[in-house]
Amino acid sequence: MKAIVYERNGDASVLQVVERPVPEPGPGEVLVRMAVAGVNPTDWKARRNWPLPGGWQIPGQDGAGVVEAVGEGVDQILIGSRVWVWEAAWQRPWGTASEYTVVPVRHTVRLGSASFDLGACLGIPFMTAHRCLTAGEYMPDKLHAGALSGHVVLVQGGAGAVGNAAIQLARWADACVITTVSSPEKAQLAAAAGADFVINYREQDVVEEVRKVAPDGVHTIVEVSAARNAAADVQVLRTGGAVCVYADDGGAEVTLPIRPLMVPNARWQFVLIYTAPKAAKAQAVTDIAAAVAQGAIRVDEEAGLPLHRYPMSAAQAAHKAVEDGAVGKVLIATADS
Repeated sequence: MKAIVYERNGDASVLQVVERPVPEPGPGEVLVRMAVAGVNPTDWKARRNWPLPGGWQIPGQDGAGVVEAVGEGVDQILIGSRVWVWEAAWQRPWGTASEYTVVPVRHTVRLGSASFDLGACLGIPFMTAHRCLTAGEYMPDKLHAGALSGHVVLVQGGAGAVGNAAIQLARWADACVITTVSSPEKAQLAAAAGADFVINYREQDVVEEVRKVAPDGVHTIVEVSAARNAAADVQVLRTGGAVCVYADDGGAEVTLPIRPLMVPNARWQFVLIYTAPKAAKAQAVTDIAAAVAQGAIRVDEEAGLPLHRYPMSAAQAAHKAVEDGAVGKVLIATADS
């Protein structure tokens, strides 16, 4: 089989397409014939910085394909199932950027009739968004249609992959969604994803515009750039509100005023899905699968998430596109590449 592999940390040039034996699934594992692998920011950050315990790594946490074989203890009825894969390469060498990969069966979810492209976009972005929408003190633990009725959600950076996921999940759960963007083009993407109100922060006052929609403040904020947005976030939170920070775009440190956050019993929740509680991840998988089954999740430009497809031979370019901030979702075709 062909696999994208790196054997040392570094820039995208360390990625190589190599021939490897097709692996055998171990106990509790499944062998998946991959169709599409998603590329996330943590893929290039891992490539640059994370240790390689086995001396090599196939990148890719997310993807979609077909179960080809199962290991001991796994029901053979799964063979032939179309699945999406999540968190494949966390502390494991077997990522999704390969013609075949092995993963624990719990890291595969039936995809039904949804496209492989959609399946490869779920995983880390949607699970991160789910955690951000459920971690607040007054937010539900589970998402479903109606779960966020009466709630107002602010998504900072609605044109990004996690921002898009947060908009789609929040709208599915019947929240009122406000989002911020940096350009008219990104505003169109955020609106296509389903945002009710879109604010161009380069041209409009975010606090003023949010307060027009939510005079009492927002229930939760899905935050991509806490260092830049902290001052505004503090001013638009309602009592008991939460700021859920999942990235450090624009700065690695944030300063917070104590009294203005103490009075409303506000919460700042930091989110990294890899180390999130197991129960929270399991609930995210369940809820995302339900949203997919109900047709509530879409991908491509008409859903506010442009797809950028690369063959395996262009894996270096795919990683570089994500590292350079490509708008939308970068995918690597692992079948017939």
